[in-house]
Amino acid sequence: MPELPEVETVRRGLEPALVGETLALVEVRRPDLRFPFPENMATRLTGRRVEALSRRAKYLLADLDNGEVLLMHLGMSGSFRIEPAEGAEDVPGIFHHARSKLAPHDHVVLETGSGTRITYNDPRRFGFMLLVSRAELSEHPLMRGLGLEPLGNELDGQALSRLFAGRQTSLKAALLDQRLVAGLGNIYVCEALFRAGLSPFRKAASLAGTVRPGLRATRLAESIRAVLTEAVAAGGSSLRDHIQTSGELGYFQHTFRVYERTAQPCVKPGCGGTVRRLVQNGRSTFYCPACQR
Repeated sequence: MPELPEVETVRRGLEPALVGETLALVEVRRPDLRFPFPENMATRLTGRRVEALSRRAKYLLADLDNGEVLLMHLGMSGSFRIEPAEGAEDVPGIFHHARSKLAPHDHVVLETGSGTRITYNDPRRFGFMLLVSRAELSEHPLMRGLGLEPLGNELDGQALSRLFAGRQTSLKAALLDQRLVAGLGNIYVCEALFRAGLSPFRKAASLAGTVRPGLRATRLAESIRAVLTEAVAAGGSSLRDHIQTSGELGYFQHTFRVYERTAQPCVKPGCGGTVRRLVQNGRSTFYCPACQR
């Protein structure tokens, strides 16, 4: 499933094609994906101007000129394909990859007043789109209770120390809890914990309280921000389904330090350890037992 960097990459790709544009034509080609589409969704979107496009955790939020928000989630295999108006330039990047164009997987088509076509393609149909009033968005069940944004100004050692106080669950499980930190997924949690030199099996509460755990919390916050920032700059990680709106693959996977590097030497200078993989809470955990404590 796409994690925060992949969703942010998609947002940045869609923004110049959508923001400030009017949706001149909308096609909804099936009744549902993971959830049923909103009633009369095509009619409700047609003629609306997109005022802004933002991200909250792993959700995309398109603000419309009538006070509604088109809330979108990519699911496991969702992607957007942008086809510029005839005559406009469309230069694929170095990681260009022909994304799926099979008609049965093209479920929603948005055509702007300038002629750009934006197609949502989702072979597994696990994504979804909803229409929500902006005034009620913060209290929507999908938004209510989401934790702090890891790329926002709130994330620092003090915030993590406060969030983890008294929590006896593992540090990795706490970081994956969307009620604490929103948008983090398995890949980037493994990578951030490695950079911070912290064991994924350490109790979350050990980062709160005394001066020493406070330093660990600060180191972890800095590692999370660094990993996410680098991943966004790299266009995310393309392991299975993620493709950017330009058709490019993300390439952060080429700089993984522990994720999917089982039995390979630790890349930390002077460590001498070997990366291991264990199943933790039903997910693969990649770590170096020698330098992550």
